[in-house]
Amino acid sequence: MSTRPIARDSSTTPKLVLSEISADILQSEIRAMSVECDRVHGINLAQGVCDVEPPPPVVEAAIAAIQNGQNIYTRLDGIFRLRVEIARKLSDYNGLISDPESGILVTAGATGAFLATCMALFNPGDEILLFEPFYGYHRNTLLSQRLTPITVLLDAPDWTLDIDRLEGSVTPRTRAIVINTPCNPSGKVFCRPELEAIARVAERYNLFVITDEIYEYFLCGQAKHISFASLPGMTERTITISGFSKTFSITGWRLGYLAADPKWIPAIGYFHDVAYVCAPAPLQHGAAAGLLELPADYYVELAKEYELKRDQLTEALISTGLTPSIPDGAYYILADASRLPGATAKEKARNLLARTGVAAIAGTAFFTEGRGENLLRFCYAKKPKDLAEACQRLRSLS
Repeated sequence: MSTRPIARDSSTTPKLVLSEISADILQSEIRAMSVECDRVHGINLAQGVCDVEPPPPVVEAAIAAIQNGQNIYTRLDGIFRLRVEIARKLSDYNGLISDPESGILVTAGATGAFLATCMALFNPGDEILLFEPFYGYHRNTLLSQRLTPITVLLDAPDWTLDIDRLEGSVTPRTRAIVINTPCNPSGKVFCRPELEAIARVAERYNLFVITDEIYEYFLCGQAKHISFASLPGMTERTITISGFSKTFSITGWRLGYLAADPKWIPAIGYFHDVAYVCAPAPLQHGAAAGLLELPADYYVELAKEYELKRDQLTEALISTGLTPSIPDGAYYILADASRLPGATAKEKARNLLARTGVAAIAGTAFFTEGRGENLLRFCYAKKPKDLAEACQRLRSLS
């Protein structure tokens, strides 16, 4: 009997190629501008790195956990101490009642929570509604899961919601609405009447609602944060996502969490385990200490500090002729870049970096094709010295 291998038809042999969706994916413009900013040793107002100092109790508890041997895998849903503190915080601040044993999942950042949620709840081809301007990672995560993002444009300059436009975007394939409040990149804070109107749509068409509330403590003026799941009848259908990256200035730690009806947690937890196993073990102890030990004044002062930074950058942009949309929350500003040279927003951002050494993000990173070409996004989560220097450089344009 011959032992020669059977020849294969090369026309049917799988090719060494990227997946269908990979060919259309480009590096995030946020990442690209950060790389360019580093190259010229500029001031990065592009990426939301939040490079201020973390609270000492958070850092000290994480270091102690490392030294005490808390360096192995945790349960897939996170350490019990942290889940208990998250449940307490959700009750006190968000008006949500969650069982730390069955309703909370500690995740590898809010992005990890969002990915695992999409993997657990949706099927390829499902449509998910996003408000525009949107956070690019939300849209790209949906695309990575073969889902179809459908954007619902908010009206500038205050980014107001047209509820008829939202309802008109619902089709038989729609499965969920994503709400980011306070919002990256616009700083919009959805008010109660808007959230109640969204709730009526979600209920009418039996949709999930995924909320990204990572900037929940970054509020200006009279703006109030309202968790969608706290609205009557919305608990079962809502996946509430937040985290510690922004609140404790630990963006590199990759610590987030979600709260949901216990019927959804096992599946979401399974896919988070598949993708990440668990969130970093010793760092979870640091976050737990922050929730337990930091006084209520910490969050009040945090909001005040960032409102001052918002006003500082806003004044610099106005004096430069880059008219901003004044945000009510988060720590980003979208500004009109019409006066800057360049045919596209990307060209305008790179020309601004070349002239001033200040990096911003092209507005097109947050809009569907054809929109955002005259907008730049600036981040003011910077150390006081760096933000002051960036404002001075921006003023040199005038």
